Amino acid sequence: MEVTGYQDIIKEDNDILNFLALGKIVLTEGETFTTQTGNYETALVILSGMATISSEQEKWGNLGGRSDVFDGKATVVYIPYQSEYLVIAETTFLQIAVCKVKAENKFSPFVIRPNDITVNLRGKDTWIREVHDIITENGDGRVHRMVLGETYNETGNWSSYPPHKHDGEFYPEEPNFEEVYHYQFQPEQGFGIQMHYTKDQSIDQAYIIRNGDSYAIEKGYHPISAAGGYRLYYLWFMAGDTGRNLKPYDEPDHIWLK
Repeated sequence: MEVTGYQDIIKEDNDILNFLALGKIVLTEGETFTTQTGNYETALVILSGMATISSEQEKWGNLGGRSDVFDGKATVVYIPYQSEYLVIAETTFLQIAVCKVKAENKFSPFVIRPNDITVNLRGKDTWIREVHDIITENGDGRVHRMVLGETYNETGNWSSYPPHKHDGEFYPEEPNFEEVYHYQFQPEQGFGIQMHYTKDQSIDQAYIIRNGDSYAIEKGYHPISAAGGYRLYYLWFMAGDTGRNLKPYDEPDHIWLK
């Protein structure tokens, strides 16, 4: 059993990203956690378990219910910046990803339930994947900068492929977004490969990723692959200074794959 409470994964005001931070809440039944969002609008993504969550005179009970991230679509609570929120665990084990995006405008809290999530199949052949849009176009006028979703790769498949990026190099055709990935595998002992590179090879890396890892992407192409026999899940969220319209730039060398 994990240690309960709150844990920073990618700290606020870190050295890599200007807009994003990530944390995790783990609670057992009846335990509570409360905090202020400060200068970050926040999405509470229930990874497993059920919770009651309240903020800004709103309160929602019986939220969530997945046994793990592979057990159906997510439930997500959006908390505005400069707001307090309270989480109460309703089940034996509750795990929540805390996705933070710097903001200057305050909106109202709201819940995204499984039936609100748009599911898309993207790619083909060995790079087909299932993408769950959680806060995308439906966030217009409701959030400041946040764009958020979940992606599911079948065993051995690639994602973020053909390789794309969104670092604003070719703005205005290409938006300027940072991004964070958080990975889980089924079965849990699985692994995958996260590539990260730029055309000039000033960044040119590949990393082994395992269950529970996270990765910060400040710029560059970032394709990802699941190892054979293991399903890959990753939570992704992004933000930048060019609005919320996500139009990734595909690497020209590989665009023929589309």
